[in-house]
Amino acid sequence: MLILEYKAVVNKKQQSAINEAIRTTQFVRNKTIRYWMDAPKESRVNKIALNNYSTALRKEFKFVEELNSMA
Repeated sequence: MLILEYKAVVNKKQQSAINEAIRTTQFVRNKTIRYWMDAPKESRVNKIALNNYSTALRKEFKFVEELNSMA
């Protein structure tokens, strides 16, 4: 697991934006992991399939739409 720590002096608006980005990223990560775990072994879920699934999540959930293509 990757853990990032940082120290920053931010105001309330910036802190809420950071927290929202973290929650959205965790949501996408958890959804793609669940997709990978639930897929049958014959389907061969690879990086391209996960990228396509994250694109589908952007269409389904409005708050995920704000992420860029690298998410």
